[in-house]
Order: sequence, then C-alpha cells, then structure tokens
Amino acid sequence: MEFNISGEDNKFGWMANKEKEWFELLPEVKEICNLKNLSVSGLMCMPPYVFDPELSRPHFKQLKKLQDFLKVEIPEVSWRELSIGTSVDYEVAIEEGATMVRVGQAILGKRE
Repeated sequence: MEFNISGEDNKFGWMANKEKEWFELLPEVKEICNLKNLSVSGLMCMPPYVFDPELSRPHFKQLKKLQDFLKVEIPEVSWRELSIGTSVDYEVAIEEGATMVRVGQAILGKRE
C-alpha cells in the first residue's frame, strides 16, 4: 500500500504526513486489506527527490512508524514489507528497515 509521507501534491498514496490523522485512514486501509483477491504485505512511499540521502531519512522513519502503527491496529496483516529508497538513498533506506528498494536509475541510467 502506498502512502504519501511527505505531503507533496505530486506524490501518490494515502496522505499520511500527519500522524494525528492516521486513525482516520484505518477504515479505508481495512477495506483494502479485506479484499479477498488481494494480499497486502507492506507499505511503500516515495520521499521528495533530493541529492542528499540523509534528507530522505525522516520520511523513511515516518513510514516505519506508520508500519508499526498498522501492525497494532490491523494485526491480521503481516505488514512485513517496507518498500522505501531509490538509487539515490537506498543505503539510508536499508538502515531504516527497507525490505525493498527501487534502483532503476542505478541499473538503467538517469531519465532524460
């Protein structure tokens, strides 16, 4: 499930940049988790595009915190995956608990 941790308008996913509003997300998240032909296994987010990987760290920490929140609130889902990090910041993402990283640029080169 994709969450918008940064609050940027150009990002996708459920808006989750304000921790105090996470309880409001639960009905929709539960509805998705209860779909019989879908198996939810974790969270993902895209941090703001930056050149300094350390600037992504707070966003990764926040998604991990949301993962921990969902593990308590919706325990029937494993929430084992944490898809964070890109070619620019994957090392920081791994330090913050990433189980998946997206390294397309490192493999295919930068986009035009």
